[in-house]
Parts: sequence; C-alpha cells; structure tokens
Amino acid sequence: MSESQSTPPLAAPRQYVTLTSAELAARKRRNVFIALGLVAFMVLLFTTTFLRMMHNQADARSQASAPVGSIDR
Repeated sequence: MSESQSTPPLAAPRQYVTLTSAELAARKRRNVFIALGLVAFMVLLFTTTFLRMMHNQADARSQASAPVGSIDR
C-alpha cells in the first residue's frame, strides 16, 4: 500500500490591487455610513428596551397598589 506522496502545488503569487484615491475615498465614505447605521441601530435598540422597561415598571407599580381580593358585584 504505497501511495505516492505528492507535494501540493505551490501557491500562485498573490497579486494585490492598488486602489485609486477615488476608490479609497468611496471605501471610507461607505465605512462611515455603515458605522452610522450600526450606531443608529444600537440607539434604537437601547431606546426601545429602556421604554419597555419603564412601561413594565409602571404596570408593576399599578398592580402592586391595586386592592387585592375585591370583587365587584
């Protein structure tokens, strides 16, 4: 059972692309908009969570102050 041990082919040399100044500016602008979108999404999640917690606390306070065992007939 001797399988030939072949060496893997050599990787092709990497070719890098040099971006122009317009392409670099477009990339930077795109990154800024992505960052602003993420920050806006985080603020939205925080605000929604905070408001829901405040609403739930208000409901809990109103239920705690309600009379227990009263039945209206």
